[in-house]
Amino acid sequence: MELLVKIGQREIIIPDSVFNVWLVALVLIIFAIVVNKKIKEASIDEKPSSFLNIVELMVELVQSLVKSTMGEQNLGFAPYIFTLFFFLITANLFGLTGLTPPTSDYSVTFSLALITFALSQYWLFKNAGGLKGYLKGYTEPMAFLTPLNVIGDLANPVSLSFRLFGNIMGGGIIMTLLYSALGYFAPIVTAPLHIYFDIFSGVLQAFIFTMLSMIFIGGAEA
Repeated sequence: MELLVKIGQREIIIPDSVFNVWLVALVLIIFAIVVNKKIKEASIDEKPSSFLNIVELMVELVQSLVKSTMGEQNLGFAPYIFTLFFFLITANLFGLTGLTPPTSDYSVTFSLALITFALSQYWLFKNAGGLKGYLKGYTEPMAFLTPLNVIGDLANPVSLSFRLFGNIMGGGIIMTLLYSALGYFAPIVTAPLHIYFDIFSGVLQAFIFTMLSMIFIGGAEA
């Protein structure tokens, strides 16, 4: 399914995977608004609700993961890591609703990888103390290795995005082929496979992408 938008005499086709990115963002925005409202309404003299306890547990888990992976000095990246992780989980699990997972579109995964790449380069630039130190880092340990250092950095967002895209797209293709081949028997046979491809693999790939993002950003030290 594609969304057709007409602007004047021009028609713009928006793929369903890209449209679903907006749906995922909308779901997370509504979730954030609800959490913010409940936190403001909560009283310090009363026992927190189960909902707030779960949210607090998630925040603490992400902060602990950031500390152990990136170091306590990089705790400022926790909000980004939290947002990235839960965006990916929600996007990867979209297949359970019958909609196309946004992460099955390479433009989506590459955009996310570029955000991580930009943050890692910013952090490297800041830790290097400016442009001179930043450029000097690419000449270490020896100047003739500069092209390899540059290629290695540029390869990070490509490998990061292809890993997520390939796994989610591959799972979607396999499930589509099975539904086409099995016909009416598909819901019976494919149920266990949905658990693997949509739930287990979706959560696992979200975790791997997030962990690699933390490693790339945390490793950007002068």
